[in-house]
Amino acid sequence: MSNTCMTTPDTIDQRLTALEIKATYTEDLVEQLDKIIARQQQQIDLLLREVAELRQPVPSGSVLAGRSLRDDLPPHF
Repeated sequence: MSNTCMTTPDTIDQRLTALEIKATYTEDLVEQLDKIIARQQQQIDLLLREVAELRQPVPSGSVLAGRSLRDDLPPHF
């Protein structure tokens, strides 16, 4: 038998330690991604509310109701 096929307790311990380190980093990454996703979902919800508000018609008694977009053009247009 060759020595490369045999695993020693030290080798197993080193491999186990390496896997534990990777698992710890993976857990940390998942937590960070979860926070990012939660923050992005809040931003998406806010944007959806803003878009819904912008789609609402302007009330007829509003100052903006009688305005035309052409009123806001600079004179050189």
